[in-house]
Amino acid sequence: MIRPFLLRRVKKDVLKELPEKIETTHYSELTKAQKEVYLAYLERIKKETEESLLEDGFQKSRIKILAGLTRLRQLCCHPALFLENYKGQSGKLDQLLELVSNARENGQRILIFSQFTSMLAIIRDQFMEAGMNLFYLDGQTEPKERVALVDRFNQGEADIFLVSLKAGNTGLNLTGADTVILYDLWWNPAVEEQAAGRAHRIEQKKVVQVIRLITQGTIEEKIYELQQSKKELIETVIESDEQDLSKITEKDIREILNI
Repeated sequence: MIRPFLLRRVKKDVLKELPEKIETTHYSELTKAQKEVYLAYLERIKKETEESLLEDGFQKSRIKILAGLTRLRQLCCHPALFLENYKGQSGKLDQLLELVSNARENGQRILIFSQFTSMLAIIRDQFMEAGMNLFYLDGQTEPKERVALVDRFNQGEADIFLVSLKAGNTGLNLTGADTVILYDLWWNPAVEEQAAGRAHRIEQKKVVQVIRLITQGTIEEKIYELQQSKKELIETVIESDEQDLSKITEKDIREILNI
């Protein structure tokens, strides 16, 4: 129906000289302490969600349910994001440290995106303790400072750039990087595509690797499946507005939580 009114051109159609983009998914496991916390919260949130759906219905419960899902996603990233007394490790963070270490040994330069600025702060502290030079950018970074940080990174001053997903998914030219790591998933796959596009764009001379980190056996796997199905839908029928949290259905929620 929309074909007579829509002309769509994607990068591969108009930028023939652009190097290849290779996308991979890396799975990590929860640590023992992390798993104990995650399973306890999962049971609690499943129970609360079932009660909310029964008593108030999906529309009235949406915000509360999504807040619960966010807690579970944060536990996958690192329980210390909202548990002040958590002293254990994070399987995903351990995997990230290993990935970055190997990438640097191979001369790669890396962008790391997360939607949680508190997670970026934890990553920054870990990297700095390990003696890694890096730049950091989030929504609080002033526009002039953003430009200066981007220029310094592209000139090779540091080989790691930590970026808030929403603050850095558009408008930044970071072709000095050839590796993009998406630490956590966003509901809208287009936001992740835009984040990867900070490196995979005009002026890029190298093959760009895009790595998604997913915690095995958690709702992250379910969210990834949902994300991919929505991506396929977007490819089939182009939407004029973003696919955001408000588009998640009750069926999606039940599938994510297995209820």
